[in-house]
Amino acid sequence: MTLLVIPDFEVAATGGQRFASAAFRGHPYIVYFYPKDDTPGCTIEGAAFRDLNVQFKAAGYLVFGVSRDTVASHEKFKAKMSFTFDLLSDSDETMCKLFDVIKEKNMYGKKVFGIQRSTFIMGPKNEVLKEWRNVKVDGHAEEVLAAALQIKTN
Repeated sequence: MTLLVIPDFEVAATGGQRFASAAFRGHPYIVYFYPKDDTPGCTIEGAAFRDLNVQFKAAGYLVFGVSRDTVASHEKFKAKMSFTFDLLSDSDETMCKLFDVIKEKNMYGKKVFGIQRSTFIMGPKNEVLKEWRNVKVDGHAEEVLAAALQIKTN
């Protein structure tokens, strides 16, 4: 099975940081893409990853949330929700394009393009080890943790 390798990229992150994928070579991580800060589904999803973040870290994974919102918006959302991981600002859709998560959606009868809720477990060579697309929020973070633990034991 050939794994998809994502080219190196760099985006702005919370905490005045820049996230550079090249800096994570040799270290697995998880990125979850969500449509918009401080909306109901995105809040529930982020809280689930926050609540399991200690277990993700214990398994050797860092978690990052990604949307097209600004860093300022991310900072407010992160503080409000006490997220223990960084949020990445993909305002120019660099990551969205690399991970192919921009999809046509129907919003109140109008066709728009937006982020399809998706999660990726990234390996030490920036390869996609497992992916979920068109995610349903309930139970998703637990499913990702179970898969991450399974990957670690193989």
